[in-house]
Amino acid sequence: MNNNQNETSRSAEGYDIPAVETWIAANTDYFKPPFSWTRLEGGHSNLTYRLEDASGKRAVIRRPPMGELLPKAHDMNREWSLIAAFAPQGFPVPEPIGFCEDLSVTGALFYVMGFSEGRPLFSNEDTLAWVPETQRTTLAYSFIDTLADMHVLDPDAIGLSALGKKEDYVGRQIKAWYRSWESSIAYAELDDPRAHDFKDYFLVHQPEQVRASVVHGDYYLHNCLFAQDSKVSAVLDWELATLGDPLADLGYTLRAWPESADDPHLEPTAPTAVPGFPFRAELAQRYAERTGFSVDLLDYYVGFNNWKTAAILHGVYARYRAGQKSTEGVDMDGLREGILKALNGAERAIQRLA
Repeated sequence: MNNNQNETSRSAEGYDIPAVETWIAANTDYFKPPFSWTRLEGGHSNLTYRLEDASGKRAVIRRPPMGELLPKAHDMNREWSLIAAFAPQGFPVPEPIGFCEDLSVTGALFYVMGFSEGRPLFSNEDTLAWVPETQRTTLAYSFIDTLADMHVLDPDAIGLSALGKKEDYVGRQIKAWYRSWESSIAYAELDDPRAHDFKDYFLVHQPEQVRASVVHGDYYLHNCLFAQDSKVSAVLDWELATLGDPLADLGYTLRAWPESADDPHLEPTAPTAVPGFPFRAELAQRYAERTGFSVDLLDYYVGFNNWKTAAILHGVYARYRAGQKSTEGVDMDGLREGILKALNGAERAIQRLA
């Protein structure tokens, strides 16, 4: 579903091709095997391939990575449930084709979805190559409108009421990621009093949740495909999706969006670090008008997400230092710096709220 592909073959890691193609032929009528199989990179390490039949019709198949998995990680049923629920609403997800629960077919759950044309944006180089400056406002509006449209859908009405707990999304996140920070201090050999102070601040000042919406959890330009007209053609990678506070999802998305033309805190390689994009405040206002949700406390959610990012990176850093993951090719100094940068971002947001 993007251009980062390996060569086409008739072998595929994690798939018994004859068994999978037999299952597809028996359970779907979208296209007909045999297929060419082309590995697609990305997607949180899930084993993802583009399938193409003799007539040129294409689809995508996904299954979890090989080996032992953490509980709830790489949940194919969750991803399938989301795209199957969203597609009939006209929301931009790939067409759901088939979901296989029979582990005897290829040793894991897998699903097949339609192939969506478009490209994700990982860096400023991607934006410069794919999105003309005259279309960057169009892209930004489509991107934020798509998030807004997801947040106003009623999970109960579209069959997603069991996706997660509805209440106290931010409070539960704060407590969970603070436990992560505390448990990582010894191995990381890094603590910062702001991590503790900000946890208290976010709990004490936590706004009332506006509603329970489907929240993507990682809604950014690398998890959307953009067509040639620069509009969102599909939202991808639903692994972190759950039910929760839509404004927390918005804060995550907009924290990496420029606040001004020369925003000194924007990562220079970010896909939005190019001319032509509207600024954060404009997109927040557009979201508010489309959803009816107040964004007066957006900085709370931006700050919370920066603090949460610091806790996530802190845990990763600790696992590297503990020897649980190889540090070969890893910029450990850069990772440590990323923790402090995220806390700096949380601090700036809190100061704006004062």
